[in-house]
Amino acid sequence: MTHALARLDATAQAELVARGEMTPLELVDAAIDRIEQLNPKLNAVVSPQFERARDQAAAPGLPRGPFRGVPFLLKDLGAHLAGDPVYLGMDFLKRLDWREPGETHFARRLHEAGLVSLGRTNSPELGLATTTEPRSFGATHNPWKRGTSPGGSSGGSAAAVAAGLVPAAHASDGGGSIRIPAAHCGLVGLKPTRGRCSFGPDLGERWNGFSVEGFVTRSVRDAAALLDVVAGPFPGDPYAAAPPRRPYSEEVGAEIGRLRIGWTRKPPRDVAIHADCVAAVTGAARLLESLGHQVEEASPPALEDPVSVHGFLTVIASSIARALDAWAEKIGRPIEAPDVEPLTWAMAENGRSISAPRYIAAVDSNHSWSRQMLGWWEGGFDLLLSPTCAAPPPPLGHFAGSPENPLAGIAKAVPFSIFTSPFNVTGQPALSLPLHWNGEGLPIGVQLVAATGREDLLVRVAAQLEQALPWRDRIPPLHAAP
Repeated sequence: MTHALARLDATAQAELVARGEMTPLELVDAAIDRIEQLNPKLNAVVSPQFERARDQAAAPGLPRGPFRGVPFLLKDLGAHLAGDPVYLGMDFLKRLDWREPGETHFARRLHEAGLVSLGRTNSPELGLATTTEPRSFGATHNPWKRGTSPGGSSGGSAAAVAAGLVPAAHASDGGGSIRIPAAHCGLVGLKPTRGRCSFGPDLGERWNGFSVEGFVTRSVRDAAALLDVVAGPFPGDPYAAAPPRRPYSEEVGAEIGRLRIGWTRKPPRDVAIHADCVAAVTGAARLLESLGHQVEEASPPALEDPVSVHGFLTVIASSIARALDAWAEKIGRPIEAPDVEPLTWAMAENGRSISAPRYIAAVDSNHSWSRQMLGWWEGGFDLLLSPTCAAPPPPLGHFAGSPENPLAGIAKAVPFSIFTSPFNVTGQPALSLPLHWNGEGLPIGVQLVAATGREDLLVRVAAQLEQALPWRDRIPPLHAAP
């Protein structure tokens, strides 16, 4: 039964409990079994919490929410329950075995839905990389091909879900960190609208609103139902997305009508694109046209404007500098260069050189550019279709910098985030879908982007594509179900 469970999504596993065919503890024990078998080859789960999970699953007080008893994993960046180890991929926090005394609103809502966290997944230091190879825990392998990157920064979560260790996992996205791992690992990766989910009670926002919490899943219905669980503001949130007109789970299979969809195979600013990614997006465009939609080659002209890159990097560098200062306050001593990876330190030093007026100018520029971008959707388009990345999953080590140039990895990341990061600046919802595999058997994702607040439209179209070109029976070589 353990192997059969590995092929089921979270909704199906919850139904087993609801029907009395399995207990929460049986689901959790089976998932722990799968992790113990496969994680040594993947290095996806870095902070297992199996005994706590078993205690929660066996307790009469386990919440009777929509995912009661379903095993889950939290990324080692962001959402945490009280007592969770929180390392953010950082070696010095791992040495301290840092534990958070409280819980985030996001993690609490997951617990209230009945999900049982089995631990935390590998993440690059402070989520800075489009791969998952932190010094603190080492590299996570892509289950489709060992030695290949699962993407970042939610690569540990994506590898765990793709390999069938758990049916779904927490992820977060500040420049593509949900969508890139989903694309590399053959999963659904939905980045919600800015303000859809709370960062409280400790934070109002991350990276000036670029970053959002979310999930990687095997099915569209899981992505929709999990978003229903966590969506909605809490008192004190600095802003919130407008509520949906009905639950997102009701959008799965709903009437969709004929949409006007623009699509592009050309990355902004003449970045080279791999033939596999062209094939993936071209096939998706044809599929959408065959489903009755109006599909035309068109994209927002503002994508070509390089001003967004400068504003994006200014905010991130400033945020990394602040993050190190904040952790210094928490642990009671300064953070020094040996405490962090060279890339993190170089970004923080860059951030410290940015004046307050320059930072505000970057924020103003981001807002102005976002208005130009969103005008394209206001002008009559429902969705934008693009590749998720401009290149297939690269080998581990591809993004390594050097002592002389620790920022080299940022430059190498451009083809992987060129299509995703603009929509962290604008705050729009976007998702990656696994609609193509290349000749090497590696998944190649395609991205759909909607106007602000229109996750409902993304879910409807994604469900339509999932039915037309199902991926549920595709499993990687490293998978818990033989």
